[in-house]
Amino acid sequence: MEVKKNILVAPLNWGLGHATRSIPIIWALEENGFNPIIASDGQALALLKKEFPHLLHLELPAYNIQYAEKGKNFKWKLLAQLPKMIKAIKSEKKQVARWISEYQLSGIISDNRLGVYSKSIPSVFITHQLKVLTGTTSWLTTKIHEFYIQKFNECWIPDNDGSPNLSGELGHYYNGFKHLRYIGPLSRLHKRNLPLKYDVMVILSGPEPQRTLLEQKLITEFQLYQKTVLFVKGIITAEQEIWQENHITFYNFMNSEQLEIAFNESDKIVCRSGYTTVMDLAHLGKKAFFIPTPGQYEQEYLAKKYKAENLAPYCKQEKFRIEKIAKIELYRGFQNFSKPVVWKDLFRLF
Repeated sequence: MEVKKNILVAPLNWGLGHATRSIPIIWALEENGFNPIIASDGQALALLKKEFPHLLHLELPAYNIQYAEKGKNFKWKLLAQLPKMIKAIKSEKKQVARWISEYQLSGIISDNRLGVYSKSIPSVFITHQLKVLTGTTSWLTTKIHEFYIQKFNECWIPDNDGSPNLSGELGHYYNGFKHLRYIGPLSRLHKRNLPLKYDVMVILSGPEPQRTLLEQKLITEFQLYQKTVLFVKGIITAEQEIWQENHITFYNFMNSEQLEIAFNESDKIVCRSGYTTVMDLAHLGKKAFFIPTPGQYEQEYLAKKYKAENLAPYCKQEKFRIEKIAKIELYRGFQNFSKPVVWKDLFRLF
């Protein structure tokens, strides 16, 4: 019997998007006869443990990034923590070197973890951001990103090359990048024809304190809404909690199966303009209203792009009012234009 090759899958713990878009990759590895080993930290690792209890889970050093409460300070707080991030990157690189021999790894797939690679085995980096937007310092953050990406054998971009595409200039910035492969948008969700149960589904994630600040604002606003609302907080805990307050059904988190049903049973979605959420919306052909994370240039850029393309409206967090929900109907909504990913071809690298 052929021994299965061990592949390390390591998503960044920044919100839940990196972890959730790793799910279809882990499924595909298993379907193609590989043995995935999962490595992350914090909420991302907690989520993947729930999705894949049968797999081995390893803990990587946390980047421990602290986020600003005010959007305008977001970039400076992030840049001030660069030395701490570089230390964590070096530390995870040492950890991975130990694991290669300990777990006989044959390959690595890193979603935005800059130190999870090795010269001794094939290493893949996954990102939708070749260009890292940080306002006046975009050139610097892009250069730093490029420096690390070039250390990997390949860089997989979960988007189409050319148009239509979802990532715009973020994922289509070719300056100096080699070994790019556009693998098409990724989603763990599937479209189902289910009767509509909720008028609006609110789904939260992303870094604190902004996740909590948005949660508080939306709960207040949706008390004034007259129709059925599903509210998923995006907080991973040992036990799932479900409760009802008038017309709002709350979940602290949902697994993939529950989320798939919830998305399909909801008419409209209110969420951040994080790229993983956008890929899910496109895959399911949904209509949405975006509230970008304050100070996150990437989410602000994407929300503006989709508004300009007449796909979805957006507004700033502090400006959200329940009346704005009506604007969703004026936009086209997302379409699924992705082709099936040819995993066999991608996995030849290992």
